[in-house]
Amino acid sequence: MQITSNWPLPSEGIRFLTPQSLIDQLAANPLTQNLYPVAMGYYPKAEQHQMLRESHSNYLLIYCTSGRGTLTLGDDNQSSKHYRIRAGDLILLPKDLPHRYVSHSRYPWSIYWMHFDGLLSDAFCTHMDMPSPVTAIGLQPRLISEFEDLFSLRHSGYNLASFIHGCHELQQLLSYLALLVRQQRSKSGKQIDLDRVRAFMNEHLHGQLNLDSLAENSKLSKYHFSKRFKALTGYSPIQYFINLKMQHACYLLDSTLQSIKQVAAALGYDDAYYFSRLFKKVIGLSPDQYRKSKHR
Repeated sequence: MQITSNWPLPSEGIRFLTPQSLIDQLAANPLTQNLYPVAMGYYPKAEQHQMLRESHSNYLLIYCTSGRGTLTLGDDNQSSKHYRIRAGDLILLPKDLPHRYVSHSRYPWSIYWMHFDGLLSDAFCTHMDMPSPVTAIGLQPRLISEFEDLFSLRHSGYNLASFIHGCHELQQLLSYLALLVRQQRSKSGKQIDLDRVRAFMNEHLHGQLNLDSLAENSKLSKYHFSKRFKALTGYSPIQYFINLKMQHACYLLDSTLQSIKQVAAALGYDDAYYFSRLFKKVIGLSPDQYRKSKHR
């Protein structure tokens, strides 16, 4: 990591660096090589906090919990991009991107930050699917708690077992961030409201839905609804609805003594054989095999 300027650590800040010898172990260990922390910290009300980097060899994540700041990306004044950072903003910077960030002089920010790397770091950041390097996700107590859990590594004495656990906590943190980013995009209107669509589907588990009614419920054309829904979930709307039905079928098979024909009827399928084929396609077992499997 090449640093042009590194201003002093804020007086009440917490900073934790993973020793290079341990980074080498994490990068070689099959349990940790996919994702591991390089450095992390928390700076509360960080007055006069600034950082300027010409390049860096890992990903950088910053979460602002209060105050303000600014972020500049690029090293060419004409092509640089500038962002105002406020509480609830998440910053994700890829490798080798020149940048500078500065805490507000009057309203200094409080930030959690983390450098991370690993074989799957690119994939995790792609999965987060942030529309820009700065995304507003709001103040999230659970996210703060997960950052704090990772900070417990600074008391581990660089114990490898503790870091193996911490690496998996980092995967959980990034996975959770991906959900938060998608939820925010849904609320902003750039994506459909998945919670609303899921609730609508659950109301109709005992019957049928078509693409027309789903799109109309979201006030979108069928084309835009299908495209946005699949981008958000990885499934077409109808396949997602079928998956919900089959999940509920599993619940009925587990919790009741209803026959397979009765379960099929409860989910709006008059043809029990058709229901069984759908169930096996989604779950991987026939309804009868599924019911028997819980006794093994």
